[in-house]
Amino acid sequence: MAVLTEEQTMLRDAAKSWAQESSPVTKLRALRDGGTGASFDAATWAEMGQMGWAGVIVPEAFGGSEFGYLSLGLVLEETGRTLTASPLLSTALIGASALTLAGGEAQKAEWLPKIAEGAIVTALAVDETAHHAPERIALKAEKAGDGYRLTGKKTFVIDGDAADLLIVAARTGGKPGETAGISLFLVDPNAAGVTREHLALADSRGAAQITFDGAAGELLGEADKGWDVLEPVLDRARIGLSAEMLGSALQAFEITLDYLKTRTQFGQVIGTFQSLQHRAAKMFTDLETTRSCIEAALEGLDAGGRDNRAAASLAKAKASELAHLVSNEMVQMHGGIGMTDVHDAGLFLKRARVAEQLFGGAGYHRDRYAKALGF
Repeated sequence: MAVLTEEQTMLRDAAKSWAQESSPVTKLRALRDGGTGASFDAATWAEMGQMGWAGVIVPEAFGGSEFGYLSLGLVLEETGRTLTASPLLSTALIGASALTLAGGEAQKAEWLPKIAEGAIVTALAVDETAHHAPERIALKAEKAGDGYRLTGKKTFVIDGDAADLLIVAARTGGKPGETAGISLFLVDPNAAGVTREHLALADSRGAAQITFDGAAGELLGEADKGWDVLEPVLDRARIGLSAEMLGSALQAFEITLDYLKTRTQFGQVIGTFQSLQHRAAKMFTDLETTRSCIEAALEGLDAGGRDNRAAASLAKAKASELAHLVSNEMVQMHGGIGMTDVHDAGLFLKRARVAEQLFGGAGYHRDRYAKALGF
């Protein structure tokens, strides 16, 4: 485990207390059953902004605390424990990273303080197919006067239906499958030429399919060199999501472990059955090894390295496999009650299935990890 500073320990403990008291799993149920189609509770996001969590990685010069990725990972882990639906990943991590890495001074001054306050929501629009494939971007961006016009579609844009600012990956050169010729743009989602369609996901959160029909875009970074920013931003997203998945898996494991210690069958506590003990031991060891991978990746980001491909893919592959295993075991070990909506097992399983695929599944990242190591 990473050695935390006193400040990081305080942040983790504060996040744990807040998540359990102010954003328990019942909040997600209420969001799901509310019929609003919202991706998250606005009041919850506002509270996160007030506590400074939206500005954890934002530079101090722009209103943030510049506390680092490991610190933000600690918060994501604790919110993952209670399945908290919020734009913390899409905005405080992805949006802030993209603007910090590629934004001009004017762009940073305009948007980073708003992110740090939790006053806006940002969304990264990358994928255009059913599977994560950032190199296959086909959405076109054509020069028009001092700006660009974007034409095409993006799908599964997380928090895209609620975003105040879109960060869009488009093609200014090359062809789908090539990393050269990709550029990033800032787009007003409420401007002419932008149409958003809400997508309800299995985990009771929201995403959007977005159509661009000649929508105005402001270049973020250099034209045709967007991949040099997009890949590091995606890796930050993968590592941050892995931290959240670790929290969800840990909570699911602890709930299951408590059940094994109390449920009786055939006149004895089921936790005494050796086969179940072996399965619990497997989950525990996987939790520990996955934590090591994720914390190493977070520390790597804080160390300032821009090439985090191997660490990010290792973390995401391990987190995806862990989430799949633990959510499955949670349902199976709870038996009949685990199959009902009354129990939280189904909510953890559904979140696991969605998170597994976001920004690439285990298979995608095993392959990417091998390539990053030269195989």
